[in-house]
Amino acid sequence: MLRNARLLGVTALRHLGDDRFLLLLQVSRRLPSGVVHRAAGAASLINRGPVTQAVAAYLRGESGRTQEVLQSALDAGGRASTAIRLAEVSLAAGYPTMADGFLIRALAPGAPDASRTVARRRWYDGDMSGAVEVLEAAGRRRSAERLESERRVFAGWTPSVAPVKGYVPRDRTVLHVLTNSLPHTGSGYAQRSHSILKAQHDAGWNVHAATRVGYPVQVGKLFAADLDVLEGVSYHRLLPSTLAEGFDGRLQQQAEELLALALQVRPTVLHTTTHFVNGLVVCEVARVLGIPWVYEVRGQLADTWASSRSDAAKKSERYRLFTESEAQVMHSANLVVTLGEAMKQDIVGKGVDPRKILLCPNAVGDEYLDEPMDSRSARQSLGLPSDGVYVGTVSSIVDYEGLDDLLRAFAVLVADLPGLRCLIVGDGVALPSLKTLAEQLGVRALVTFTGRVPREEARLHHQAIDIFVVPRKDLEVTRAVTPLKPVEAMACARTVVASDLPALREIVSADTGVLTVAGDTASLVSGIRGLIADGGARLKSEAAAMGAEGRRQVLSNRTWVGNSAALLDAYPALRCSA
Repeated sequence: MLRNARLLGVTALRHLGDDRFLLLLQVSRRLPSGVVHRAAGAASLINRGPVTQAVAAYLRGESGRTQEVLQSALDAGGRASTAIRLAEVSLAAGYPTMADGFLIRALAPGAPDASRTVARRRWYDGDMSGAVEVLEAAGRRRSAERLESERRVFAGWTPSVAPVKGYVPRDRTVLHVLTNSLPHTGSGYAQRSHSILKAQHDAGWNVHAATRVGYPVQVGKLFAADLDVLEGVSYHRLLPSTLAEGFDGRLQQQAEELLALALQVRPTVLHTTTHFVNGLVVCEVARVLGIPWVYEVRGQLADTWASSRSDAAKKSERYRLFTESEAQVMHSANLVVTLGEAMKQDIVGKGVDPRKILLCPNAVGDEYLDEPMDSRSARQSLGLPSDGVYVGTVSSIVDYEGLDDLLRAFAVLVADLPGLRCLIVGDGVALPSLKTLAEQLGVRALVTFTGRVPREEARLHHQAIDIFVVPRKDLEVTRAVTPLKPVEAMACARTVVASDLPALREIVSADTGVLTVAGDTASLVSGIRGLIADGGARLKSEAAAMGAEGRRQVLSNRTWVGNSAALLDAYPALRCSA
């Protein structure tokens, strides 16, 4: 407890000194949404200033109100010190042009030092070196070094640990290195990791995992233990009393902690996942142990970063260094694992030998293999109205998932399909704005937002939905990355309506669902409407047949046991060739 309290306190103090507004956002995202809404509402009543009003609107997910407050403040003028804080809010809310307007005022002669905000603006655009230069010129050495330490990692820095003599691995033992994990993080990727690890354990392997240094205490889990054992899988936490300074310092610390753990559990192979910083650490530890390592590419995080910015982001220093570092790590690994054919082709395009790429698609296991219940019964179990047809999704609630398009399509459909309902399951940064949009569209009473649900209830919520919708935006990241949740929906025999993107075409066909034009509300409306009969009272028979075929295909080709078998077959061959 004392160690964790110290670690959490030091982390909070560093955020407080470096970026107070970011600390506020991080804390707010870990609190119940109702608490955040009430606190934001109270703050906006107490303080009518533009900074408080903008922050409160942003925390409540009222994007229109946030822009209105910022624009009004920009038009009204005011003190330079206030402009600096409003520029910070504008950047956090994703309005860089407004931030530029406030910075013009903040940089007026005689104004307070705005170098940290100017640096943050450059960092936002991916100009990593430019941000460091601004801070150095202003004499802010500590802030400059913090950013420079991260730029060094992107630019080719690697950790270094002492050589190991006489290492003898333990047979059939694997050590996975993860960014986060169950039970502290319930994301789809955390679930994917656990499903693979559990299947490996069930196959008779000794399965260990280590999460990033400082996790999960850094994300507020004060009572975290050094070890969590879930269904036979050992999750080790690398929790020093103090984190090293700088991004490179923490990765060096992680490499040393990981090596110490590896010498205890003695793996025959190391297995890590995106992004590249995990690969830097694992590559060095595998090198000194003399064992092979696997890099699992689960996403294109450089494109995820660029997706929330202008097209110029892909010409930035950060994007270039990010993509180069990912490619280098892929080349260094003994085996590259990825989710689907679209991602494989992207990896091959980076010069990686296709013979060392293994497809390990998102899959299902455990209770998803059981016969699903009908949607009415599932809704009754959850206490939801059972009549009619439910469209919806189970997802991380982020902008590129396109759930705003789902709500707009739903608002059109309910005009002549009064039996229709919408169920959106999950949490994320876009949830407040979706709730606001539902209010604006006049359909809030017909839409159920559950927020995050316990892992053991996820399948029940899948079964409560009749038509599972994946309306992803057309971006590079969504064109390549195949999500897990529609696969789980298909295992529940649910019809899937999805954006017509390469990664989604790998799982959704005319036999199992409907593909619609990404970002096109009319196309989405048409795709959903074609599956519904009797004014929204029931599904057409073709829709039920699609759901049954989707389940058959998933159980044939996409199970965690099958994926695990492929990996466990590959590990010994890597050991022999290392």
